[in-house]
This record gives sequence, structure tokens and C-alpha cells, in this order.
Amino acid sequence: MTYLARNPRLSVVGGDVARPVALNIGEVLSELQVEFSQVTASKIRFLEEKGLLTPQRTSAGYRKYLPDDVGRLRFILGLQRDQYLPLKVIKDYLDAVDRGERPDQLPGGHTLAPRSITEQMTQDLVAHARPVTKAELQGLCGSSTDLIEDLISFGMITASNDRFDEHAQKIAVASAALAAHGIEPRHLRAFRAAADREVGLVESVVAPQMSRRDVASRARAAETAREISDACMALHGALVNGAIAKLDH
Repeated sequence: MTYLARNPRLSVVGGDVARPVALNIGEVLSELQVEFSQVTASKIRFLEEKGLLTPQRTSAGYRKYLPDDVGRLRFILGLQRDQYLPLKVIKDYLDAVDRGERPDQLPGGHTLAPRSITEQMTQDLVAHARPVTKAELQGLCGSSTDLIEDLISFGMITASNDRFDEHAQKIAVASAALAAHGIEPRHLRAFRAAADREVGLVESVVAPQMSRRDVASRARAAETAREISDACMALHGALVNGAIAKLDH
């Protein structure tokens, strides 16, 4: 299990190995944000609220995170980002591990491996989470200039200050893979329209929570939005894969 790997940062006192160094939430964010650019203190507190993480507390009530806590966070955030798993599924798995069990698969039959070659490519390409220029984007996905221009023209990707963020990079990687099979950006407008409709659906559900000013409500709204998005993607995948499976018969 990834998060169980023991590689704690240790303090040394008088030549002797002492206890692992505990981090505060700001230091945890500094360690994680290179790999998970969207993580926030509110997100970490929300995971604690949901029972996925239980950091120790100082006598004054401040949270302190040991290396195992940081590893556990990486595991949770990685599954959310790379496999789109809802928190309940991840929590069930972690609870089983905490009970001393060694499940080979996540609940629901999900594996820990990347979902596809394209997904692995995407992870590699955007691991730095750094906005890139149009030329860099073309080089990242190995596409032609025309493909990038078409993606911009059809509203599939947009630039901010002449830079493309990690989401645009993922779209470009996937679009380049589809282009290799003759599926051009003009064929992908239905995906854009469907995505916009799904976003509208999600926004209508979380709007009451998002309207509140407190951090906890907005964190819950963000997590609810992710869970609805995950369910939409799972539904889409099941519908498409089910239809494709029929081609074999």
C-alpha cells in the first residue's frame, strides 16, 4: 500500500535517532502542492472531518502531521485525481487497511494501477502542474500546430496570459490520442457541450452550499461537486463501455 511505505523524516538528537518530525498544516501544504496543485488547508481539514485522516494534536489543539499522515494524504489525493474515486470508496479501503486487512483491490473492484496508457501519459506530462506556452503544449502531446489551433477554435482549450493550465494539457493529450485514430477536434464539440451540461447540473446541486461564506461549507460544496462529477464520469464510462462490449458479440 503506497501510503504505508515507511520513510519518515527523523530528527537527530545527540547522534541518536529521535521521533519523526511533525509538520504543521502549512508545511504539509508546501510538501503536497508541487504534486497536487489544487490542495488547500480546507481540503485537508475536510478529509479529517470525513474520517479519512486523524492527525495528532498538540496540547494547545494544533494539528501536527507525521510523515505517515502526509503519505496517507498523498494516497487519498492521488486516487481522487488519477482514478476519480469518491471519498467513500477510498475511506472503505483505508478502514480495511487500518483494521489490519490487506485488500488487493479497492472496493468496487477498482485497482491501484493507472486506468490507461493515455492516463499515465497525462500524469507524466502534467506532473509539474506548470502552465505552458502553445509551443510547449504542442511538444508535450506530440501534436501538430493545426491540432492545437483547432482545439482552441472549437473551444476545447483556452489560454490565460498565453499559457495553458494542467486541464488544457490533459485535454490536448487526450485529443492527440484520438486524432491518431482519425477523430478530429471538430468531432469533439459534443464532449464540450456534454461537459458544460454536467457542470450546470453540478452547480445547481451545490449552489446552496457555495452561497455560504464559511470555509467548511465551501469545502463541502467542492467535495460534493467532485463526487457528482465522479459519478457522472463513471456513468458515462459504463454507458460507452457497455455499448462497445456489444460489438464483440
